[in-house]
Amino acid sequence: MSSLFGTMSVALRSLLAQQGAMGVTANNIANANTPGYSREVAILEESPPTLMGNTMVGTGVTMEKVESVRDNILNLRIDQETSQQSSLGSYLTSMDQVQALFNETQGAGLQTDLSAFFNSFQSLSTDPTSSSLRQATITAGQNLAGAFSQTSQNLATIQQGLDQSVVQTVDQVNQLTAQVADLNQQIQTVSNAGQNPGSLEDQRDQVLKTLSGLIDTAVVYSDDGTATVTTTNGTLLACGNQSDALTTQLDTATGMHQVLAQGTDITSTIAGGQLQGFINARDEGIPSAQTSLDNLAAGLISAVNQQQSTGYDMTGAKGADFFTPFTPSVAGSNAGAAATMAVAITDTDQIAASSDGTQGDNGNATALAGLQDKAIVSGQTAGSFYSNLIDQVGNTVSNSTSEQEAIGLVLQQLTNQQSAVSGVSLDEEATNLISYQRAYEAAARVISTVDELVSTTINMFTPSS
Repeated sequence: MSSLFGTMSVALRSLLAQQGAMGVTANNIANANTPGYSREVAILEESPPTLMGNTMVGTGVTMEKVESVRDNILNLRIDQETSQQSSLGSYLTSMDQVQALFNETQGAGLQTDLSAFFNSFQSLSTDPTSSSLRQATITAGQNLAGAFSQTSQNLATIQQGLDQSVVQTVDQVNQLTAQVADLNQQIQTVSNAGQNPGSLEDQRDQVLKTLSGLIDTAVVYSDDGTATVTTTNGTLLACGNQSDALTTQLDTATGMHQVLAQGTDITSTIAGGQLQGFINARDEGIPSAQTSLDNLAAGLISAVNQQQSTGYDMTGAKGADFFTPFTPSVAGSNAGAAATMAVAITDTDQIAASSDGTQGDNGNATALAGLQDKAIVSGQTAGSFYSNLIDQVGNTVSNSTSEQEAIGLVLQQLTNQQSAVSGVSLDEEATNLISYQRAYEAAARVISTVDELVSTTINMFTPSS
């Protein structure tokens, strides 16, 4: 009798194990299209055999545990590529705004006003005493100065917007690291209870992926299931059930916010994510364009004023400054030249069109027009220098776009590999379901057979009435 009941016990264990495995399969099928879901596998193991007499007899099967199938190394690679792609994305979004300020084909930029300014002197040279042509020259100068000032202001506005984006992104990073710490605690609790933390790990993976889109991350997994998250340069973001919040602090020297970790400035060490893209555009891309714009403005102011001073106005006096002279606040820097550029003269008679002091002479007007073809800014003409500025911004955007596309291809390949490892294959799950079904039916048949045998045996020893 013990043998029959032992066989029934084996079959019962099989029923329970196959039923559990079918439940796991059903859950995989249900989540086949769930973003971030990692397929689960029922781990079936042989129950410890028992000794009957001199013979070891098997005791069946048990579903030892349920494991989520994931490749942490692959996940880390995906997070790294996501971080770089996000960095380039935020940088490009920012620099696209800068490029739009110099889009000559759509009417933006300085080229039209530059040409109009020099052409106004050329027109004045045809009739140096014409008050209307003189007024047109002053107006052209005012338009050019206004264009420089507005472009500089627009660059500053974009930069301030990026600074606010840095502050907001740091807040988002802190929210996500707090979520990682909370999930770490839940995963550890569930694991210690002997349960499968797969769904919680999936949630954490999604949070880590989102986090890597904001800042560069490095993750180390512990035996207890928790994840320690740092930046690639070692700044701690989350460990166990604790997260270390980043802060921002205004730098009075630059007027921009710096990112701090435990009081230490880590702005320059951030190596990925949207945060890096915003910082690079704010601290490098825009300042570079602003510096070039200021150098062009300072060069124009100096060259025009110098040439103006060599001529004579309508009263026969030496030419006064055409533009308000620019005085650097810092030696060797032209910062602020574009923003403060303005026409100094208001009287049309003050334009020094004559080169010898006689009315009607156009020598200096012609010389002023000729500045268009003179190397007045860093050994280049104003037009060439401005073209190089446009090319500089355009090339930066173009190179970043190409790099982003290349990373996108790598990221897609890694995502496909991740899907092959952790994704649900409905064909595979259907095969597993049939396999578990057949095993379940066979175990049920064993129980039915044993039941019949037990009944027969009992009837054999039951006295007939």
